[in-house]
Amino acid sequence: MDHRATTLPMPPGWPARIRGVESGELTPPVPRPAATVVLLRDAVEGPEAYLLRRRTSMAFAAGMYAYPGGGVDPRDAEAELGWVGPGPQEWAERLGVDAGTAQAVVCAAVRETFEEAGVLLAGPDAESTAEPRDWSAERAALEAHELSFADFLRKHGLLLRSDLLAGWARWVTPEFEERRYDTWFFVAALPPGQRAALEVGEADRVTWLTPAEAVRGREEGRFGMLPPTVTVLRELMPVQTAAEALQAAAGRSLDPILGRAEVRGDRMTVRWAGYDELTIDGHFPADG
Repeated sequence: MDHRATTLPMPPGWPARIRGVESGELTPPVPRPAATVVLLRDAVEGPEAYLLRRRTSMAFAAGMYAYPGGGVDPRDAEAELGWVGPGPQEWAERLGVDAGTAQAVVCAAVRETFEEAGVLLAGPDAESTAEPRDWSAERAALEAHELSFADFLRKHGLLLRSDLLAGWARWVTPEFEERRYDTWFFVAALPPGQRAALEVGEADRVTWLTPAEAVRGREEGRFGMLPPTVTVLRELMPVQTAAEALQAAAGRSLDPILGRAEVRGDRMTVRWAGYDELTIDGHFPADG
């Protein structure tokens, strides 16, 4: 991969917030735990990733292409639910958190994939996933917090299939962002017989793209993507199948990746250690 520094544009609100954090006038918000899932399906030209374009009315990452995902529900940390695959303690060691938090993060990954993509990584036993059906009412109830994920699984006699997930990366929103998330990225293969939703409430478009197509679209300015989204796609470009992606995930580090800003007079630089291609550098006078 070419890791030369680029001339990526600085988002409009960043310079003022970067100076505010540096001067102590702004206190960085505490990152909210979150989970997102790169859903993959095998195609002729290699695995394709399910991407949704967030509506421009969204408060965070408006208009950007992203993966299904969302915030962690603390209630899931203590929920009693059927579970297949690596348990919370094993996931705790992998994610670098305690067992309760690990359970909540994995639940968030499975729940958000169901809510936003209509793909359910759960089944009646350890060998299968739920039969395809119209889950629109259940998805809406989960999204409206009218139904807990544990209650949903119990009602339908389903077990969460944590073995269908593999941890890929962990990205933390920079301190100078208005909204911050501590997000675990997972990869998962589209289960046989299931189909991803063509319409998503928080998105105005959904699409399946190979990582190479998506990265090229971002570089050509056709697809807006935040740094973690495009970086994960770049990292997935060498894999030949969805199963290979899950195998590759086993050897990856899940240490937090955090962008940091440097200010030297009018010059401002934002860097992500080890990801020089994401560097943003330019002159931004304090007087605007």
